[in-house]
Amino acid sequence: MSLKQALKMLSYEDILRKLITPAKAAEILSPEFREKNRIIFTNGCFDVLHRGHVYYLSKAREMGSLLIIGLNSDDSVTRLKGAGRPVNKQNARAEVMGALAMVDYIILFGEDTPLELISALKPDILVKGGDYNPEEIVGYKEVISSGGQVITIPILEGYSSTSIIERK
Repeated sequence: MSLKQALKMLSYEDILRKLITPAKAAEILSPEFREKNRIIFTNGCFDVLHRGHVYYLSKAREMGSLLIIGLNSDDSVTRLKGAGRPVNKQNARAEVMGALAMVDYIILFGEDTPLELISALKPDILVKGGDYNPEEIVGYKEVISSGGQVITIPILEGYSSTSIIERK
């Protein structure tokens, strides 16, 4: 990345353009694009963005050319985390994620797991936090069987959305 690119501030429209559909992702991730780029995928609720998220996403982005975030919809966050969650609605969470330089694209998904999205995207690397065993990560079999890798990144102790919410 050049200094000019690094210093370029994203406009609000640039941030919104990062939120794409699976169909748009299929266009972007053409065979020609895949030949030259390593696609990284991770997913989560990213309800209350914190230092642990920034660390994790930065480390994930270092592994490849393009970082795609599968962002849980409001309904799926509520099913996973319970009543009162998410704190921030999906469009607000997507915009905050889109403002991060290390995030290239965000795709909302409404299922309880991102398996369908992972199967469609076929990332080169699937990344999750170190609180997961790689073999237990949703999409592990699909990514490994297509020649990709599943990597965990150690989590920063003391940083979780739930613990931040419970501190109030």
